This record gives sequence, structure tokens and C-alpha cells, in this order.
Amino acid sequence: MMASKTLRRRLHHGDVDGRKNEHMDSIGSDSLSEPLLGNYSYDESLSEKYSHRSQQDFLDEEKEGFHWTFLFSQLIAQWAQWIANIVLGSRSILERFFPPSFSQGRQNNGKLLNFLSPLQEEKLRNLKNRAQVPFDGSRGDHQEALIHLWRLAYPNREIPALKSELWKEMGWQGTDPSTDFRGGGFISLENLLFFAKNYPDSFQILLHKGVGNRAEWEYPFAVAGINISFMLVQMLDLQAGMATSKFQTRFLEFLAEDENTFDDLYCVAFRLMDAQWLAKGASYMEFNEVLKSTRAQLEVELTLDSVSSVKDLPAYTMLTR
Repeated sequence: MMASKTLRRRLHHGDVDGRKNEHMDSIGSDSLSEPLLGNYSYDESLSEKYSHRSQQDFLDEEKEGFHWTFLFSQLIAQWAQWIANIVLGSRSILERFFPPSFSQGRQNNGKLLNFLSPLQEEKLRNLKNRAQVPFDGSRGDHQEALIHLWRLAYPNREIPALKSELWKEMGWQGTDPSTDFRGGGFISLENLLFFAKNYPDSFQILLHKGVGNRAEWEYPFAVAGINISFMLVQMLDLQAGMATSKFQTRFLEFLAEDENTFDDLYCVAFRLMDAQWLAKGASYMEFNEVLKSTRAQLEVELTLDSVSSVKDLPAYTMLTR
């Protein structure tokens, strides 16, 4: 199986930063001590640039297996941003980063108590607490969660030992999955479990790379999932406790209505990342770039006026196909 070849390879961290001297080596008993991102940095202008790409740009990128719903979501986001720019002009750009409620929050010692409802504060606090829990391979409940993930991924197969070569088939970098969680924490395992339970068809498609013309060097499924959790925590700036953009404010609105908002957004991001991977014809060395463009697209879709929950995002339709 082509994917199994990928799972036995590892990217040198120096290459993540864009060096042209790309090379890989075989994985032994060691594994990544941080997400594939390495020191992840994100250019906030990407979301603005991404929303203005032309329809032809996306048509030119179309590959076998590319999701037409992904193309549709891109065009909706582009159209909405175009209308906003005409109607609101420069004011829309300023309000995107500095809505009036933000300045009120900053005047209250950096807290958002002036415009966060008690329910929003509670939901955000709970989510922040989740994001701060590290994965601990010595904890029985964490071990059981990992085993449960295997059951959901491979319901007809025997459960392997906590250290086994079989874990590589799921996309862990080594024989011990617990060593891959740095930077993602326990919430990244919770996200994978939520994905497998609530969107099992999409989960299985991505796990087995069952759609599209796949690259010779595919991204490892499980570690990619950790990266997506890591990216979303940074994108939403959960640790800061302050919204600094329109899409972060919208996320807090959705979170107040549905405590599963972060987990649903994770599933959308994973499916969207895979769609972009196929559309770009990307390979393992380009994983970071695909993840950055995924983040940019999510930021755009979260600001659409027609969206009142994660399930209204144009990209969400890919999960239910």
C-alpha cells in the first residue's frame, strides 16, 4: 500500500522552513517531538490574498478526485469578500481586525468581559482548559482513548500493544504514538475520536486515502490530525483569551450555541486540508503550505454573513457527502 511507504519516512525539520535541500530518512524507534509544522508561523495576509484568487486559478488546480464542493466554497468566499469591499470599503478592513467591541475588551485589562456573555466565557474557559491538557501515556484514561481510536479506525482488527509497529499504519511516526503528541496535547486525540465517531465515512476516507490521485509521499494521517489541532488553537488564539479578528469573534458566537464547535471545525479543517492537498497535487514536503492555505480558507469562511454555525460553512458539505 502506497501510504505505508509514507509512514516509514520522516521529514527533516530544517526542510520545513523552505530549504530546497529536501531529504528524508528512515524512522527507527524515534519519532517527532513536535508537529510536522516545526516552528509554525503564519502570514495573516494569506487569508486576504486567498479570498481574492480567481475562479480560473482554482480550475487550473483541479485534479482527479478534487471535491467540487471545495471549489464552490472558494467561490462563495471570494464573492462575499468582493461585495464587502464594495459596500464597506476600507471600513470593512478596519472592522475585521478592530471591531468596536474589541477596544472595549482591551480597556478591561485585556479581558473580553465587556462583550462576552457569561455563557461564552464559560465555554471558552472549558475549551482553553481542554487545550492545556498534555497527553500522558502513563495515564489509564489516555491509554484507553488511544485504544478506542484504534477500535474506531479498524473495527475488525486486533488491538495492538501500546508500542507496536502497527501504529504506523494509522500515521503515527513511530511505534509509540504517545511520543507524537507534543504541541497537540490530549485535545488532538479527542479531536480524532470526535471525527471518527461523528463523521465515520469521511474519517475512513482520509485514513485510507480513499479519494483522488494520491501523491507518492502522502501525509501521515494521525500526525496530520495533531497538526490540524495545533493550527486551530493558534488560529483562534485560545491561550490569549482575547479575540483580535472577526473570525475569532464569530467562533466565540458559535461556541456559545454549541460546545462541539471546535471539534466540528476540526473535522471541516481536516477534510478541507485533504481537498486542498489533492487540488494542489501536493506531496509530503508541501504539507505546511497546504495547512497554511487551509487556515486562510477557514478564516474567510468564518466571516461570511450567511454563516451562523460551523455547519453552515461551505466547506462543511464535504463532511456529509
